[in-house]
Amino acid sequence: TTQEAADFLGISRPTMVRILDRGEIPMERPGRHRYVRLSDVLSYQQRVREMRAESLDCMAVEAEGAGLYEATEGVPPPAQ
Repeated sequence: TTQEAADFLGISRPTMVRILDRGEIPMERPGRHRYVRLSDVLSYQQRVREMRAESLDCMAVEAEGAGLYEATEGVPPPAQ
């Protein structure tokens, strides 16, 4: 069910419904209820993990290019 899938992914049921309505996870709707396959939820979870990892890699490259890592080198200044 959508609630079980939402619980598995750690998101709210309304968020899960929006994901399903956008077609990001295939669903069956024989009547009023939406049903999803575990394999489809697992595939979605893996895709999201990969997208997040790519985003974090890009952010790290941009931060390094902007010199943000050098700004945090050494001992921090004393608190005032």
